[in-house]
Amino acid sequence: MSENTASENTPAEHTTAEHTHAPSRSRLRALGTRWLGIGLATFVSIVTLGLGFTGRLTLYISPESVWFACAAAVVTLLGAIWSCTLPLGEEADHGHDHGIAHDDADAAPTPRRALAAAGAVTGGILATGVVAAALVLPPASLSVELAMSRVGEQTSLFAGSDDVTLGIADTSTFGVGDWASVFATATNTAAYDGASVSLVGFVTPDAVKDGEVNLTRMVITHCVIDAQPATLPVDVDASAYDTGQWVEVTGTVKTDADGKLSIVPTEVVAIDEPGDPYEY
Repeated sequence: MSENTASENTPAEHTTAEHTHAPSRSRLRALGTRWLGIGLATFVSIVTLGLGFTGRLTLYISPESVWFACAAAVVTLLGAIWSCTLPLGEEADHGHDHGIAHDDADAAPTPRRALAAAGAVTGGILATGVVAAALVLPPASLSVELAMSRVGEQTSLFAGSDDVTLGIADTSTFGVGDWASVFATATNTAAYDGASVSLVGFVTPDAVKDGEVNLTRMVITHCVIDAQPATLPVDVDASAYDTGQWVEVTGTVKTDADGKLSIVPTEVVAIDEPGDPYEY
């Protein structure tokens, strides 16, 4: 009799144990889902606002896009606050029958489910690592090596280059990007001969001519992904400055016998990297 009772109670005990562990598994899944969604988005929003308030968001996007990025971060934070009012796991129900949803979630593991879970965990770890790096690592501008690797990828036409009207353009406000456009496209180079310049950039070796130096500046249209180097030939001793050294160059534009333009400096001053290292 006792043996029959024990055997009859065994399935019930197993059922009770399964129901005891099911909520724990469901809670862990819900926590993971919320972290990979609104959790990571919240930290990204905090980083974005922090960079925006300290004026360092322009290291990654153009000044015209800062307001939009900060506004999107605020909306995301408001959404995160609202999501905290939802019961944990509510976002997974989507209005379906709760019993069916839980039955599917607690189904026996299969190779396909295991592979999907492994992919989700791997993606979560990578995403968390990226967000953690954004929180811990200091913001930095694009490297000189990247600028040198992108030289020659496309014609030097940058934002604002349409304002260059040969022979009548006001060059007093030109930056490295504007002058690079002129140097690359001008057909009447004599119109710019003798024009005064005051430019800031970093020193890079000429990719074609050994022993010659370029003044380089990264030019951004929207964000650092589309950043392209603008380069100008400068008549200075290549051994006088290290590659990557930021300098302020004052001088004039010179046209040689072949009609090619270059910068002839009257003064070159080594400086620290400016707070905003890009042109737009």
